[in-house]
Amino acid sequence: MNVPFVDLKAQYNRYKAEIDGAIANVISETAFISGKYATQFEEAFSEYAQVGKTIACANGTDSLEIILDVLGVGPGDEVIVPALSWISTSEAVGTRGATPVFVDIDETYTIDPLKIEAAITPRTRGIIPVHLYGCPANMPKIMEIAEKHNLFVFEDCAQSHGAEINDQRIATFGIAGSFSFYPGKNLGAYGDAGAMVTNSLEIAEKARMIANHGQKAKHHHFIEGRNSRMDGMHAAILSAKLPLIEMWTNERIDHAAKYCELLKDSIITLPFTPKGARHVYHLFVIQSDNRDGLMEHLKKNDIQCAIHYPTALPMLPCYDHLGHKDSDFPVATLATKRILSLPLYPEMTQAHIAYVVQVINKFHA
Repeated sequence: MNVPFVDLKAQYNRYKAEIDGAIANVISETAFISGKYATQFEEAFSEYAQVGKTIACANGTDSLEIILDVLGVGPGDEVIVPALSWISTSEAVGTRGATPVFVDIDETYTIDPLKIEAAITPRTRGIIPVHLYGCPANMPKIMEIAEKHNLFVFEDCAQSHGAEINDQRIATFGIAGSFSFYPGKNLGAYGDAGAMVTNSLEIAEKARMIANHGQKAKHHHFIEGRNSRMDGMHAAILSAKLPLIEMWTNERIDHAAKYCELLKDSIITLPFTPKGARHVYHLFVIQSDNRDGLMEHLKKNDIQCAIHYPTALPMLPCYDHLGHKDSDFPVATLATKRILSLPLYPEMTQAHIAYVVQVINKFHA
């Protein structure tokens, strides 16, 4: 049996008529850049995310950078970020001329709130928690710390569409949230796409201006901005998919539960979900003492798997100038040596999951 890591073609085949129809509408109307399809998606996604405003943009990284620009983050500032994430989180801080200050993670793979206050200095402006792999960070505790120290909180939700804490959607705790709609995300376009969400009309207005060359209306440039608009094609595809995301999310949760049930007696470490959290399983990440051997064994048996991520952010060459060492981030450092992402996507079958588990158990036998 061949088990892909993600099967986007299976998703397309499952909803071919809806997606083809959305694409055909955009082409027939030549509505290629922003326009009504982006507006329709923004309105629908605001309702789904339970926020006041959505501002569609070109990709998830742009959404991080634009909000930081709105917040005035720049040279001399520090922003606290987790030690384990995709580089966009810290990169957005650094490319603003500010300094990313890394904090270790806890058993959820998200930033450890117990270690945040030790990282705060007079130059700290805010915190960017990342809801990594689909698991929400401990937002109540993070918000408590931020309020105590007068810091902004800006949520990186690239992997966590629909995640919740105590029935409250992520991206609604902080001042704004950032989403990616990269094709492999829980809600994915057919190319790069992203969005910013906020309940602040002031932040929404300025973010929209920055994303559209600083314009409020065509040829009326109030600031120097950038070109970061969502393509009409991506917006229409996302609008066609959005009504399905809750079903897909529940399928992901069911698949993860099946993995956990079948692997409960295994020596591997299974994902941890905190009480009151809705983990949406963008990735199903296990830990193994012999991660590299297990990965090779899975691939030899036609099971695709991956490592998210092989290096803690502070240990990347681009952050050598910060002078960090592995012992500064013991949890993240250990995780990068042990973590392995197993296949998980809505169209998986029970037979797929059973086969993956069988191959894992055979390796450990």
